[in-house]
Amino acid sequence: MQKDGLRRLINRERTVDLFLELVQIDSVSKEERKLADRIIGLAGSLNLDIREDGTAEKIGGDAGNLIISVPGDEGQAAILLSAHLDRVEPGRGIKPVIKGEYIESSGDTILGADDLIGVTAIMEAVRIIKENQLEHRPTKIIFSVAEEIGLLGAKNLEPEELKGFKYGFVLDGDGKIGTIINQGPGQIRYNMEIRGRAAHAGMEPERGINAIKMASAIISRLKTGRIDEETTANIGVIRGGMATNIVPDLVELEGEVRSHSQDKITAYQEEMMEIIEGVSRKYQADASCEFERLYDGFAISPGDGIIKFIEEVNRVIGVESFFMKSGGGSDANIFNAMGLPTLNLGVGMENVHSREERVKIDNLELMVFLVLKILTIKDS
Repeated sequence: MQKDGLRRLINRERTVDLFLELVQIDSVSKEERKLADRIIGLAGSLNLDIREDGTAEKIGGDAGNLIISVPGDEGQAAILLSAHLDRVEPGRGIKPVIKGEYIESSGDTILGADDLIGVTAIMEAVRIIKENQLEHRPTKIIFSVAEEIGLLGAKNLEPEELKGFKYGFVLDGDGKIGTIINQGPGQIRYNMEIRGRAAHAGMEPERGINAIKMASAIISRLKTGRIDEETTANIGVIRGGMATNIVPDLVELEGEVRSHSQDKITAYQEEMMEIIEGVSRKYQADASCEFERLYDGFAISPGDGIIKFIEEVNRVIGVESFFMKSGGGSDANIFNAMGLPTLNLGVGMENVHSREERVKIDNLELMVFLVLKILTIKDS
């Protein structure tokens, strides 16, 4: 088969139709049941071995991770492909619109290109392989749930699911096709409680300790935004106060810290606790903070085998390879932590998590080609 032979096997209209169908199936985090059932039905029509794990019960959702096994040439390295089924809000009642060379949201919702580009590309590539009886490497596909709310599906995946595979590729990255996200940050989330003392604001304010003032003192001393080239921090939620005539006795803060250096995350936590303790002493009140480690960072050297593999795939399909250090987490963080070298790949989605989200139709076709080549290229 000529170098571009696989490209000619791609049915552009069918690929677009599948994407349009999938984005119109409501599938926000923890409510992926309808989309999962459609994927199960499609896999069944292709005689694929598909099963669902027990993640739904663990996270309080209505669907678990979908796991598809595609046996192949045992002489070739086995790989893992992954994308996630859920989407962010506003992600219900999506009505995609084709405008010229793009598929866009109608403007009332997101589009769901994140991550149904990945889901569509994987399912369409496997369908082409089955229809044309193409030789391919052994493959496992994981469609995870609840990725958008903390990588919950991947976190609850049994580590044994990743054993026996050489490389993993998550199709969920920002950037043009050819983008290789080989570094991802670690992230912690924190919940802070600041406890003052309530009092009547008009009759005896002296008896009160204003928790909002305490919170402002803490916030003013915390570094937020971009701390350095590797680290960001943000306070995203503030709750406190009941009425204007009550000195507030409780404020709750929620925030996060991300960094490509675990040492910097630890240093930030220590500095935060020093600030909290100092403000508590000054006001003779109490404040506490609980930290949750959401996921660890990862970094894969450009010289590693997985990088060389995907660079060769990119070269063959005619796209330039770009390396990116991501500011966000993905299922690749979890798979790397479980011991499987995994990259997150750019899928060509634009303006994600917004009502202006869109994807170029050419990129849908190109992503199918990328997956086909990953599955069929011979190991050197």
